[in-house]
Amino acid sequence: MKDINCGQITELIKEMCIEATHFLSDDMKAALEHAVKTEKSELGCQILRSLEENLEIAASDMIPICQDTGMAIVFMEIGQEVHFTGGSLENAINEGVRRGYTEGFLRKSVVRDPIDRVNTKDNTPAIVHYSIVPGDRVKITLAPKGFGSENMSRVVMLKPSDGIEGVKKVILDTVDAAGPNACPPLVVGVGVGGDFEKCALMAKHALTRPVDLHSDIPYVRAMEEEMLEKINKLGIGPGGLGGTVTALAVNIETYPTHIAGLPVAVNICCHVNRHAVRVI
Repeated sequence: MKDINCGQITELIKEMCIEATHFLSDDMKAALEHAVKTEKSELGCQILRSLEENLEIAASDMIPICQDTGMAIVFMEIGQEVHFTGGSLENAINEGVRRGYTEGFLRKSVVRDPIDRVNTKDNTPAIVHYSIVPGDRVKITLAPKGFGSENMSRVVMLKPSDGIEGVKKVILDTVDAAGPNACPPLVVGVGVGGDFEKCALMAKHALTRPVDLHSDIPYVRAMEEEMLEKINKLGIGPGGLGGTVTALAVNIETYPTHIAGLPVAVNICCHVNRHAVRVI
């Protein structure tokens, strides 16, 4: 059994909040650099270069990449041989978010209730997803999710007879309807299977996969490649002002489902697709 003090979790979460909102991950940097080389629209190239300049300024001057520093989404993959000490794990996670957003001078965007809309003033609570895995390590993935792109996402309960073509149509229709509102070029996370909430969770989790890695499942990999090509033919382009790079990647996760269902979720993310990862 491995003991991990919750104070260590708090400190890591604080660091990750600040890191993810100021510095782009290496896979996203490479994807943007590739987009500049492949975009065929002059205006699209200009926008992409401006995005790269914005990233450089954010990193060098410690200014958030985007004014919407998002709602903190935390994936906790916890080894079953781990024992947490020193208090409540979930309280420790939220304390890390509180410190990250207050000490990092990040915008606080969370309201305590969806109707009365009173700001919590520290960006808590986070949304936390737990999974128990073999071993004695903990993998923490933090993804600050802005709502310009989140609001463009969808869950659709297809019929089994809709098949893979129905899934593809949901993906394309969702991106097409989003247009410029999700700050393209996009990363598109897709969950297929499970049930109503499982497909949405997979779509969100898919966004944390490095954009240069495809699914290990052959038909899923082929669908990722096909959807990226078709999305980029929609003509939405960087900033929604036209071009050939509307998306940087399409990441798809699948899960077994009921004989009567074919759930599909599409979670859209903007061009920064912020996330940070730590392993203890």
